[in-house]
Amino acid sequence: MSKQSYPRHLDLEPTPHVQGTVRLPGSKSISNRTLLLAALAGGNTHILDLLASDDTLVMLMALQQLGIKWEQGEGTQNYTVHGVRGVLPVHQADLFMGNAGTAIRPLTAALAVIGGDYTLHGVARMHERPIGDLVDALNGVGMRIEYTGMPGFPPLHIRRGQLNATTMRVRGNVSSQYLTALLMAAPLMSKTEAVTIEVIGELISKPYIEITLNLMRRFGVEVQRKGWQAFTVQPDQAYRSPGSIHVEGDASSASYFLAAGAIAGGPVRVEGVGRDSIQGDVRFVEALERMGATIAMGENWIEAGGNGPLKAIDADFNHIPDAAMTIAVAALYAEGTSTLRNIGSWRVKETDRLAAMATELRKLGATVEEGDDYLSITPPEQIRAAAIDTYDDHRMAMCFSLASLDGAARQGNRIRINDPKCVAKTFPDYFAVFAQIASQTLI
Repeated sequence: MSKQSYPRHLDLEPTPHVQGTVRLPGSKSISNRTLLLAALAGGNTHILDLLASDDTLVMLMALQQLGIKWEQGEGTQNYTVHGVRGVLPVHQADLFMGNAGTAIRPLTAALAVIGGDYTLHGVARMHERPIGDLVDALNGVGMRIEYTGMPGFPPLHIRRGQLNATTMRVRGNVSSQYLTALLMAAPLMSKTEAVTIEVIGELISKPYIEITLNLMRRFGVEVQRKGWQAFTVQPDQAYRSPGSIHVEGDASSASYFLAAGAIAGGPVRVEGVGRDSIQGDVRFVEALERMGATIAMGENWIEAGGNGPLKAIDADFNHIPDAAMTIAVAALYAEGTSTLRNIGSWRVKETDRLAAMATELRKLGATVEEGDDYLSITPPEQIRAAAIDTYDDHRMAMCFSLASLDGAARQGNRIRINDPKCVAKTFPDYFAVFAQIASQTLI
């Protein structure tokens, strides 16, 4: 089922058992970082298995507007990007960023450092997602970024600045994407002095910074670090193409299928990500194991199965906030109250995910306590039929597909997913793939 053919809602039939193998789409985090690094590098980069999604299309179109040439292999998700060695061919552009945080934040930093006359804007929700900490860090060293709407939020107008310092400071407790953006731009800033980024306070979502550092290394730039508090890029380092680079399967997307296997018997195997993944979200399986799932892993695959009710979990999910959403729905099938802690970053994602998750879980009969940065979920005796609102948030839609499994099946309760097309942000064919492991027809 393509994005274009999605109806206004999907009804998921109750499913008592799931089983099968899923080939994952490429990681969004790796895809958009790789596209920008390939564009900034010297030489041509062949990117294999790039994610096909709204967010990667946003990045591809922005790069094209900036004069960066790329080609897609016919009938494939393989791309060749022609790097510009940090010198953009186009110095003035109006760029539409959709709701892609992995595109707007790194591009903001790169464009501010390179200099020119650029405007960046997106959908209405993007203009509600904070970017002030990143802008403050860049303007603090001489860049010129202005707000054209509400201060602290996109849209942005970037003009040519003048670097006057080489130490930047950024808060770490709102979004790790700010630090990622500064890290990726740092090699463009100075040929003669080291550039240091200091993190103020706690850094959230540390595994995503590991992805950034790993990919920068693949493109020839080493970052020195003092724990999670300071990162330094020595002068005269430049991005250079690694020749070709393969995009891993998306570990966040893997979470839905692995949780399905744990909830409704399985086994379900995902291919494209495994024990050697550079993505922190593979640690999702540790939480599933704590809940009683059976997990097996290979170099490039993970498999999950279950036998009976899951166990409740009480854990800090600061390191895997996206995959933690899947645990919130899996908690419907656990015995006892589950508590997800340190997930305040949910509030500045595609929607306020803490509020949205609490609202939709209650529709299914769960008792939910919503705090500033935590969620406690006590499952109902039986899952109710419900129409789930998705808030134009791909992860809300994918997570709540799990509510059609096992417990819902025993009661014969159909789960309706409103606005299913929102999954196109990262996984356009999600519901068709989910239907395959559930052996059901979408209606």
